[in-house]
Amino acid sequence: MKEFELKYGCNPNQKPAKIYMKDGSELPIQVLNGRPGFINFLDALNSWQLVKELKEATGLPAAASFKHVSPAGAAVGLPLSDIDRRIYFVAPDAELSPIACAYIRARGADRLCSFGDWAALSDVCDAATARYLQAEVSDGVIAPGYTDEALEILKTKKKGGYNVVQIDPDYVPAAQECKDVFGITFEQGHNNFEINEELLGNIVTDCKDLPQQAKIDMIVALITLKYTQSNSVCYVKNGQAIGVGAGQQSRIHCTRLAGDKADNWYMRQHPKVLALQFVDGIRRPDRDNAIDIYTSDEYEDILADGVWQLNFKVKPEVLTAEEKKAWIATQSGVTVGSDAFFPFGDNVERARKSGVQYIAEPGGSIRDDHVIATANKYGITMAFTGMRLFHH
Repeated sequence: MKEFELKYGCNPNQKPAKIYMKDGSELPIQVLNGRPGFINFLDALNSWQLVKELKEATGLPAAASFKHVSPAGAAVGLPLSDIDRRIYFVAPDAELSPIACAYIRARGADRLCSFGDWAALSDVCDAATARYLQAEVSDGVIAPGYTDEALEILKTKKKGGYNVVQIDPDYVPAAQECKDVFGITFEQGHNNFEINEELLGNIVTDCKDLPQQAKIDMIVALITLKYTQSNSVCYVKNGQAIGVGAGQQSRIHCTRLAGDKADNWYMRQHPKVLALQFVDGIRRPDRDNAIDIYTSDEYEDILADGVWQLNFKVKPEVLTAEEKKAWIATQSGVTVGSDAFFPFGDNVERARKSGVQYIAEPGGSIRDDHVIATANKYGITMAFTGMRLFHH
């Protein structure tokens, strides 16, 4: 296949639209089911790069959940805990492969933002992964291959219209890439910068402790940021992005946004949230929305008479601001990555409130001494990578 005609571009008025190779060669993808659109392919190709690099850097299966050309979540395929299974709606006895665990964790980072996502898998999609995808609201998936059983499961989704794309895992893009904006062509070298553990050697804080899991988390954060619309900041724990702040003009707003998402992820594990008794047959998106509102400052909207009965069998107790603050204060072992330097120590101040103990950022601010001093104040380990990761 040398070109693929699209229904339209970013918007319905942008026609005609297609994807093709400028040199006239075959596309490195096959559409096995459905008819992906312009934004679908932007998500697919960006997310594939992320999971491919994450697998190469860690040796672990990797997955991502993309929306509007930024990851809502990304993760490597570590096993799910009992709590993970409960908050991600996985049966206690369900048999899960490493790649299924990777996608479940990637989607679990921010389930509201992952509604209608594009999924990316570093490994062949198996039946366990397909069954989980089948139950979620998702637009499509890209992977290097699919088992026969997985493909048949996915073909039943969205009344047979679910987008399934297979990519050649050996495909290497051209060294130079072009982009047209307002009729003007921009050209630059493809970002082939390799992110690995060697990038983490310049620890600039008094605390030098950097365990292996924190190194993996730094790599997850940095590779996620490499494919997140800038400015961007990413919080990671146990190989899973738990908060991504993308496309903000101010870095502190990125740090706050991603930190708030990390707090929301952790709030799903609060005993009161785990004890919620949902009505029978509630849809997953409705359950996600109910949890999100219940843990927010707008909890009265979901607990009002005549409303709570639509979601819960028993009216939940209020989760107070004091309880939420106390719970978030128990969070620890979190890593933060930033795609460019922290210009002020306020980013570190905000990050530590969400349990951050490790930071990876390029360094290079004229106030690096203040940023380092702030990290030292809280015993945080911070590595300067020396490499900016802007993505637009």
